[in-house]
Amino acid sequence: MEPVSTQPEEEGPLDELLQRAATLGDEGRWEEARDLLLEQLDEHAEEAALLCWLGVASRELGSDGEAYEFFRRTLAAEPQDPFILATAGNGVAVYDDPDAESALRLAAITAPDLAFARVSYGAYLAREGMFDDAVRELEAARELAADESGVRAELAIAYLLSGRRDEGIAELEEALALDSQDAWLRGLFGMALLEAGRSEEAAEALHRAAEERPGDMEAQLLAALASAAEGWEDEAWNALARAELSAEEVDAALLQEVEEVIGTGADEAREFLATELAPTLLRERLLQRP
Repeated sequence: MEPVSTQPEEEGPLDELLQRAATLGDEGRWEEARDLLLEQLDEHAEEAALLCWLGVASRELGSDGEAYEFFRRTLAAEPQDPFILATAGNGVAVYDDPDAESALRLAAITAPDLAFARVSYGAYLAREGMFDDAVRELEAARELAADESGVRAELAIAYLLSGRRDEGIAELEEALALDSQDAWLRGLFGMALLEAGRSEEAAEALHRAAEERPGDMEAQLLAALASAAEGWEDEAWNALARAELSAEEVDAALLQEVEEVIGTGADEAREFLATELAPTLLRERLLQRP
């Protein structure tokens, strides 16, 4: 999920600083935000809100290890603010840190009317395989924020992981209606449609997702196979060409296999996509942390 604005648990001298950092973040100026926060770190080393924002800024800058340490320090400061708990809990969950569960649960319990807290906890539970509890939290989040794409997407993921495919597809449709530019989500939608046997719709979704994510090698392979299965030869070879441009050396064998399958014919492409590539990629991507 996207970073959320956090505030100190009590009004204090850091209010203006944190608001400035939030503004810089909203403008995409994360390096400036991190530098601003770091200037105050020595003096306020135990301030949970400051540490949490440093974690968010570091994550946005791609410094994942540094972000994790700041989120760990945030939780060690024992915050009570549900925004801070949920943000830091999400941050450490990426590393399968056991402290994530207690932080996210406390956020949801103490702020049951806060959609961000409920969806964060529900998303965690879904990826841990606790589907009944996950769906309960995520459906509660939907009641609170039905117009937020991220909420609908996380509920869709929980439904799909728990085998409730039709409900998952319906929620993905709602999420994409709210955010039609989310190409990652569109790829999930295409794979779910494929699993439901809606091959032409799946091919259309996968083709569009691949065009919108040209550097995503796996998305290109999905689109190439789905297009080939529908007899869209030009689209299939174009997607395969994009896959080759973004592939790494370790991908060479898979690329060659997909190329051979596409050259064999539509039926073979459909079979390989439906039984080999798409099911594996769908589950991998559903399990990825937000």
